[in-house]
Amino acid sequence: MDNNANQEQDVNKLMKIRREKLDELRKEGKDPFEITKYDRTETAGQIKANYDEYEQKDVSVAGRIIAKRIMGKASFCTIQDSDEKIQSYVSINDLGEESYKEFKTYDIGDIIGIKGFVFKTRTGEISVHAKEVTLLSKSLRPLPEKFHGLKDVDLRYRQRYVDLIMNPEVKETFIKRTQIINEIRNILNEKGYLEVETPILNTISGGATARPFITHHNTLNIDMYLRIATELNLKRLIVGGYDKVYEIGRIFRNEGMDIRHNPEFTSIEFYAAYQNYHDMMDITEEIFQRCAMKVCGTTNITYQGTEIDLGGKWKRISMIDSIKEATGIDFNAINTDEEAVALAKERNIEIPKGKETRGNVISLFFDEYVEKTLIQPTFVYDYPIEVSPLAKKCKDDPRLTQRFEFFIGGREYGNAFSELNDPMDQYERFKDEIKARENGDDEAGMMDEDYINALEYGMPPTGGEGIGIDRLVMLLTDAASIRDVLLFPTMKPLN
Repeated sequence: MDNNANQEQDVNKLMKIRREKLDELRKEGKDPFEITKYDRTETAGQIKANYDEYEQKDVSVAGRIIAKRIMGKASFCTIQDSDEKIQSYVSINDLGEESYKEFKTYDIGDIIGIKGFVFKTRTGEISVHAKEVTLLSKSLRPLPEKFHGLKDVDLRYRQRYVDLIMNPEVKETFIKRTQIINEIRNILNEKGYLEVETPILNTISGGATARPFITHHNTLNIDMYLRIATELNLKRLIVGGYDKVYEIGRIFRNEGMDIRHNPEFTSIEFYAAYQNYHDMMDITEEIFQRCAMKVCGTTNITYQGTEIDLGGKWKRISMIDSIKEATGIDFNAINTDEEAVALAKERNIEIPKGKETRGNVISLFFDEYVEKTLIQPTFVYDYPIEVSPLAKKCKDDPRLTQRFEFFIGGREYGNAFSELNDPMDQYERFKDEIKARENGDDEAGMMDEDYINALEYGMPPTGGEGIGIDRLVMLLTDAASIRDVLLFPTMKPLN
């Protein structure tokens, strides 16, 4: 019999014993699952942080048993609640013979309530001297072995609830995630942005270049798309008269999975009338710097062994200049599609079918030679029109757009435009997207007649941006994989 089979057999034996204990409790009329409430007055963290206030004071704490030492007529156990763990001294003299006997049958993983007073042991450990112990929930499945914990990465993602119990640092990551999202809200609210909600189900997939998830609405008998971006609906609100709007929400893209990509993820998009993409650069710096100060206490951070300085003004460089800086090739001197395609072939850069244009080649050169080199925060701006269907053209070169993405540690973290508000130009760009889709590009956008209709009513000059929340959390918690910052990442079924 292999080791896994032995472990499973051991678990089954322990589960059988625990169920038998539960049966005994039920026979005695002490079913813990019938308890609906417990009056907890303090958390372990509050007591430990303010011991002088709590010394000899009566308290009521509750949590999961994570350690237990039975020593005849007196015992110690340690419970863990939402923010800390605390030891308790339990004796037969305080509980009485029957209650103490019952306490000794409790298992690691059981959830208990303890009433008693706070003191320090001879070794100086802050503890609760128990006067009463109540079993609040029976753990029927044993926790992973104490010293090895839950180390199997795949199992940690599948059973996040056990991961959070066994690995306290994981809980800290998700506390920081909430702090980051709250800080972003604080920044935008201070600047007069209005938080809104837009539909997840749409009849048209748009606002980004991505393959959508498709579902079916039974009552309407139509296929619908899970949103790949919130962009077009948020810009409809700018048309409607809101000057500044934002949405933090779940986005769905039916694409590959790796350490940076999950089929559903969280983004923030925000739009401000009468601003442009340079204004978006300024607010980006503020968001990243304030979030870093909030959860790291500094703008000088280390990500996966690399020191990164998020402070001050970030580098700003055009895409064409960044390629020239990295390769010596100046696309300002290359003006035809034929020249660009020939150069790509010379460099063994594969061009997808239907994308044999100068603009697409520029984008491919950037992906190949530049992106991975951008370690310190860098704004790369003025993208080719072919890869920017929703951004305004540059006045001095209409082959480029007023768009930027920004990069840290060789990865893209966000995307922004001076938003295209010319309905005729937007209509032609949508038509180009449709052609790409007809040529087999299932990530290309669709024609959105209603959005064109909205633009025809007039949208003011507008700056807009989308930032990946998960990647920001990864950066500020030094997480190697997006799955480390998603409570329940998408997993392939085991069977």
